[in-house]
Amino acid sequence: MTRDSMQYDVVIVGAGPAGLSAAIRLRQLALADGREIQVCVLEKGSEVGAHILSGAVLEPRALDELLPDWSAEGAPLNTPVTEESFLLLGQHRSLRVPLPLLPRQLRNEGNYIVSMGNVCRWLAERAAALGVEIYPGFAAAEVLFDDQGRVQGVATGDMGVDRQGRAKPGHAPGIELHATYTLFAEGCRGHLSGQLEARFGLRAGVDPQTYGIGFKELWELEPSQHRPGWVLHTAGWPMDNRTWGGSFVYHLEDNQAYVGYVVGLDYRNPHLDPFKEFQRFKTHPAIRPMLSGGRRLSYGARALNEGGLQSVPDLTFPGGALIGCAAGFLNVPKIKGNHTAMKTGMLAAEAAAEALAEGDLAPETLTSYPRRYEASWVHDELKAARNLRPATARWGMLLGSLYAGIDLKLFRGRLPWTLRHQHSDHQTLLSAADAPKPDYPAPDGVLTFDRNSSIYLTNIHHEEDQPGHLRLADPAIPVTHNLIHYDEPAQRYCPAGVYEIVTDDDSSQRLQINAQNCIHCKACDIKDPTQNITWVTPEGGSGPNYPNM
Repeated sequence: MTRDSMQYDVVIVGAGPAGLSAAIRLRQLALADGREIQVCVLEKGSEVGAHILSGAVLEPRALDELLPDWSAEGAPLNTPVTEESFLLLGQHRSLRVPLPLLPRQLRNEGNYIVSMGNVCRWLAERAAALGVEIYPGFAAAEVLFDDQGRVQGVATGDMGVDRQGRAKPGHAPGIELHATYTLFAEGCRGHLSGQLEARFGLRAGVDPQTYGIGFKELWELEPSQHRPGWVLHTAGWPMDNRTWGGSFVYHLEDNQAYVGYVVGLDYRNPHLDPFKEFQRFKTHPAIRPMLSGGRRLSYGARALNEGGLQSVPDLTFPGGALIGCAAGFLNVPKIKGNHTAMKTGMLAAEAAAEALAEGDLAPETLTSYPRRYEASWVHDELKAARNLRPATARWGMLLGSLYAGIDLKLFRGRLPWTLRHQHSDHQTLLSAADAPKPDYPAPDGVLTFDRNSSIYLTNIHHEEDQPGHLRLADPAIPVTHNLIHYDEPAQRYCPAGVYEIVTDDDSSQRLQINAQNCIHCKACDIKDPTQNITWVTPEGGSGPNYPNM
């Protein structure tokens, strides 16, 4: 069947904070100049916000610039930060770090505890009111190129295709969306963004990206344990000194709190189970009393960029650009990337609007976007924060954090050298025979939980009879290589139980992929030691449906 096509000035892939901010800024500029800029946003989730998972403490700097009247317009920034704490955890004890000792970047005065899913839903309303067309449930599955190799848009995936690739009743082919410029705001480890990086050599001369896997639960607390506006971070236990990790607990309104944990995906022990480490964290004496008597309402997990300045690729290519976490603008010391995602979306929008004003002479590459980024406060932030993550990877959490803390606190990130990321995350695993097996206690179903009960809370949905979106380049490798050398770590780094080694009746072993469990975190695409797994876009509308996350 022939695909229909639609023409726009700008197509944006992803209705997260970067994509929606870009869309709003484009329409603002168009209205201010009295001209038309047609903007379309595609979102693979069933609704805007369905796939958004972030801590989140929002720094409103970019929002202030984008929509200065956000408070009067009802933005869901309901809980200002009123107090904050930082704890260093041992197995049984905790040490409170005085706030004056922390670098300014780690402080949260003036910030808000938010659901970024709800913030994105609100941004989508503002965008639609400005004339932006937003299509949730339509996943951009393919980049389109013209005869000169320039990006000319994207195509959505076919709907109603079975596992063998055959059309089912109700089959509908994808739609081509053509544009002068296409902005990719897919978030961390974007499927199409990775293809563009490879095709146009965007990562040449920059460090490998490094990632974390972040877990998050929404809890309803006993009123006596609830302190609205309290931000708590911890470092230390249950991670060892060689493994990057830390927690966040954010008390929002209505007796609710976000409880989360991040584990660096450059961890070395193949037996480590990040999901179980998160569950174990909640048993610490500094955390358990807070959650006692409460109940868990929701769960999710998502990879996040941690490479910082050194790992930001070239941002532009003929016909488009990378914005937000698709390019990796998260500020690691702040543990924040929403404000930088919004700002880079705005910067790309300004570059696109400027280029479109040239009419038929519009340049094929948005060269002013990188210049705007390098002159912006986003670049300043990332430059100051650049040495924290590589320092901890090189010298361990204790010495690395001490070094970076001195750099940020005393020198404001201005030391004249830049530490480099030395490895991709999939290259760091030790042999299973050379690594100790952690002892993980069984979940109690009250404070700690198993994967299956957690997946249930993601409100996940995949049409089971559709082409697999987790693809193995070589189906034999999980058993002939990964199982032998690493005890197949996909069984543990996946937060949703997608991968398991099963033994068939003839005693042979194979990797079973439970793709219907996938919550689109991208950990497998990142951490698989042979890079044998590729995550591709499933049918539009598939995946988790996160409420209030």
